[in-house]
Amino acid sequence: MEFLKWSHQDNIATITISRPPANALSTGLIRELSIVLDEIESNRNLKVIVIHGEGRFFSAGADIKEFTTVASSEDFSKLGKFGQDLFDRMEKFHIPIIAAIHGAALGGGLELAMACHIRLVSETAKLGLPELQLGLIPGFAGTQRLPKYVGVSRAAEMLFTAEPITGVEAVQYGLANHAYPENEVLNQAYILAGKIAKKSHGSLRSAIILLNYAKTEEFYAGSDKEAKLFGEVFMSNDGKEGIQAFIEKREPHFKGE
Repeated sequence: MEFLKWSHQDNIATITISRPPANALSTGLIRELSIVLDEIESNRNLKVIVIHGEGRFFSAGADIKEFTTVASSEDFSKLGKFGQDLFDRMEKFHIPIIAAIHGAALGGGLELAMACHIRLVSETAKLGLPELQLGLIPGFAGTQRLPKYVGVSRAAEMLFTAEPITGVEAVQYGLANHAYPENEVLNQAYILAGKIAKKSHGSLRSAIILLNYAKTEEFYAGSDKEAKLFGEVFMSNDGKEGIQAFIEKREPHFKGE
């Protein structure tokens, strides 16, 4: 593994995102996460997963520089579907997944966190979908999961302004379960994991299956549409300008093209 570490103690697994400096989500990291889930799935003793980021952030977003290597809107759409499929697998995974978030969970990082069953955050963490700031849109089902947690109006504000909210606000809005001082988040995740691990495999698996019935066919239709528009927007002139401006660390100049 190049970007992830994973281990387990007793029946609790830990996945650590380790891609400094920002733990940005690349296609390689997403592939590794799929492999780790395969390995965890093969271990019948494990009952809970805790996922967290190494260093300053949980994950500060997708790897924007990698996007410059994608040649067509169809390839961008495939990339979006690739991430969507993995995060959908996480949401349906047979054991609970807890995200322990510190620093920042932005863009793809927040989309990853929203695919987990439970989110614990540091009080000062920043959570948001800043893609519109670059003339882009989320591509890993962020437009579909965020309203499920915070409501359509709040999701609209977060998307349209591209401004993050704090960990405390995330709890108030229903995006996170609990907020703690930064140095306590991971320990609290293990305390919660320990409580969950006392439950039976069968009851945990059944509860996850039933929770996923709350996702309607409209969710999947919306995710498919998001993947398509993800490709179109990224290949637009404004999308290319947004990516270039990000790389050059300047404000983008959008022309409506």
